[in-house]
Amino acid sequence: MNPTTPRPPISGLVLAGGRGLRMGGVDKGLVDFRGRPMAASVIAALAPQVDEVLISANRNLDTYAGFGHPVFADDLAGFAGPLAGLHAGLGRARHELVATAPCDAPLLPADLVARLLAALLAHDAEIAVAATGGRSHPVFCLCRRTLLPALDAYLAEGGRKVDAWQRSRRRVEVAFDDVAEAFANLNSPADLPPAG
Repeated sequence: MNPTTPRPPISGLVLAGGRGLRMGGVDKGLVDFRGRPMAASVIAALAPQVDEVLISANRNLDTYAGFGHPVFADDLAGFAGPLAGLHAGLGRARHELVATAPCDAPLLPADLVARLLAALLAHDAEIAVAATGGRSHPVFCLCRRTLLPALDAYLAEGGRKVDAWQRSRRRVEVAFDDVAEAFANLNSPADLPPAG
């Protein structure tokens, strides 16, 4: 993208709708990380990179609403996974591009969206996905809202795997090896830094 070209508006979507099974069933986004809920850290990192923030959550919606952004549950029942959150977000986003980040990645890079956007546009892709060490991180992505009908169909057929659906589309991987630690999901109590 030419530096003088204005960036298209982007919606940011925090995915906080999981069951938190590896965290003992607690709501991961509300687990304390360095003195505040993990989701609050994700929002603080994502908000300056986008033009609106949305939160996908299936529990504690009032608590998430306290972060000051629109909150909604999946349209599909039964904790259908991150794709269900993306599906709900694509249906509610104001902008044609939607950047996603999980609620358990509080070390989000400050240039995540800019780098994903540059690759998306350069490759005329539908989805740009962060990758480190040759491994993709599908819930850190930037995608086009026009994908909603295709995602709707995939989910209706019982599809739930984020990576498999993304690979069925025009997808580009974007290397973030310089900040690989930013993509470490804090999935279990053992992953959290010691208090204090």
